[in-house]
Amino acid sequence: MRASDAERERVAEILREAVAEGRLEMEEFEHRLEAAYKARTHGELEPLVRDLPAPGTAVAPLGPAPAAAATGSAVRWADRIGKPATSGGAFAFWGGFGRRGNWTVGRKFTAFAMWGGGEIDLREANFEDREVVIRCITIMGGMQVTVPPELNVEVRGVGIMGGFGERSKDEGVPSPDSPRVRVTGFALMGGVGVERKRSKAEKQRLKDAERAWALERERERGRGRLEKGES
Repeated sequence: MRASDAERERVAEILREAVAEGRLEMEEFEHRLEAAYKARTHGELEPLVRDLPAPGTAVAPLGPAPAAAATGSAVRWADRIGKPATSGGAFAFWGGFGRRGNWTVGRKFTAFAMWGGGEIDLREANFEDREVVIRCITIMGGMQVTVPPELNVEVRGVGIMGGFGERSKDEGVPSPDSPRVRVTGFALMGGVGVERKRSKAEKQRLKDAERAWALERERERGRGRLEKGES
């Protein structure tokens, strides 16, 4: 059966959402999108989205990239909450510790460093509970807590002849469905820094999403110019 423009547009919408969620690489997205607009039958369209979930029944109108694709996060926080903790604390003495990557932080996590340092990275972490308390205690040492911009974080530490504070490299609006993380403790002649920063994978995903929407808008403008020329 011959495919309509609306059906081609529906397939394009599924592809756009898939690349924004990281399900498709940019090169594969461009290849499938081009094939979708060239498709003439249902049989040509169906294989392009057979392995992808449909975003919904309504086709989103073309236009500027949505805020979530341009500046937000694709994180599904519900999938990262309620898992068994893999770590409830960390210790460093004349050395260092690191908690990063795909790990699960306990609802109460205590980190101690004396004459040493540590790194706590929550950008790809899971959470045992929706409410998490991280206690950072350092004496003549330092700790770095790195969080994604959309995470709800409250910093309540104290610095004594040292520093305990928050800074941001990437501004973001806390997501209402993200866990609430409270960072407490004290730094004596040392420092604890809480930094909002996107991971390299997230930065690349946002970059690819922006390119995808820019490419799609350019294709739509080209189709519009072609239709006007034909009329």
